[in-house]
Amino acid sequence: MKTLANIFLGLFIIEAVLSAPPTDSVNYDTAAYEVDLLYNLYDYDENTNVDQGEIEIGTVLPVVNRPILSPEPVQEETEEEGESTPKLIDGSSPQGPLSPGVQTPEASGGIPTCILCGCIRTTVYCDDHNLDAVPPLPKDTTHVYLRFNRITKINKNDFSYLNKLQKIDLTSNIISDIDEDAFRTLPQLNELILPDNRIRQLPELPSSLNYLDASKNRLGRKGIKQEAFKDLKDLRLLYLSDNSLDHIPIPLPESLQALHLQDNNIQEMHEDTFCNMKDYSYARRSLEDIRLDGNPINLSKTPQAFMCLPRIPVGRLV
Repeated sequence: MKTLANIFLGLFIIEAVLSAPPTDSVNYDTAAYEVDLLYNLYDYDENTNVDQGEIEIGTVLPVVNRPILSPEPVQEETEEEGESTPKLIDGSSPQGPLSPGVQTPEASGGIPTCILCGCIRTTVYCDDHNLDAVPPLPKDTTHVYLRFNRITKINKNDFSYLNKLQKIDLTSNIISDIDEDAFRTLPQLNELILPDNRIRQLPELPSSLNYLDASKNRLGRKGIKQEAFKDLKDLRLLYLSDNSLDHIPIPLPESLQALHLQDNNIQEMHEDTFCNMKDYSYARRSLEDIRLDGNPINLSKTPQAFMCLPRIPVGRLV
């Protein structure tokens, strides 16, 4: 009887198991719960005060056995010897091949010219900077002021690459030597201002020149070449005062409007210095300002020398 009861109970359990609804297996995605699992490893206290300044945010990488790679050395760009090209202030190179003596982008002390001095558009202001040489200039420079420095010499290449240069002002330096071709090749140079220096010889001048001031120098008897101004067809203002000159530098171009020769050593004047004695109808109307005061010359001795002029020169008449 007991055996029968056990058999019946076993069949009942089997029937109950078979009649129960099937259950689906659960797959856990460990990647989705990685953060929760990490936090469960530690005791976490919400009330813990943490100094925010001490929190370091970063990424912790697993320790793996991998080789340590050294960074590749950076290859600096180098130019082969003989191919280096000096640059001007604006970053460009002089037109054509470089001649010896073309300067580098830095002025004295290794400072770029437009920082050491001052550049406003195409004008360079470099007055009173104790310079002993002409600094390299931007290639598009049209006007340059180098007054009140200590420049002693003007070299051939100081301005040769500046094809747009119109004005050079070198007032009050100690220039004693100017290369013969320092200005001659400048196609647009209109104004050359050189007063208060120690110049003994004027160089070749460009035909484009209309204003030359070389007063207060040391030109003397031989400082101006014969017929130095003859081909300057646009020359209007010529200032040569205080130079120990003993003559008037003729011939003078027809375009001349002002001639300042005061405080020299001029002792005589010829009748054809300004006028044409072979043509009494000749009139030189443009030359209205002639100064000969401060010279040991008596203008009254050569009255016919002024017949073609609109005004009598300023100077001693007795």
